[in-house]
Amino acid sequence: MFYTYMLKSLKYRKFYTGHTDNLERRLKEHNSGTTVYSQRHKPWKIVYYESFGSEEESIKREKYLKSAAGRRWLKKYVNV
Repeated sequence: MFYTYMLKSLKYRKFYTGHTDNLERRLKEHNSGTTVYSQRHKPWKIVYYESFGSEEESIKREKYLKSAAGRRWLKKYVNV
């Protein structure tokens, strides 16, 4: 199972969209600050995710959510 997810920083007005095969592990990685962007804006919480049967589908959805149309969809349906 693969996931496309959106995180929200609990301190700043920042969001992060990505994909993974393990949501719990990936959230821990973001909150431990293993990447520069994640480290600067932690702590994070998951505000939205979708599951997919393949990594390709997950990546496709991630790209859509990062597009202008995808950001509009998130604002309308996820209230971010």
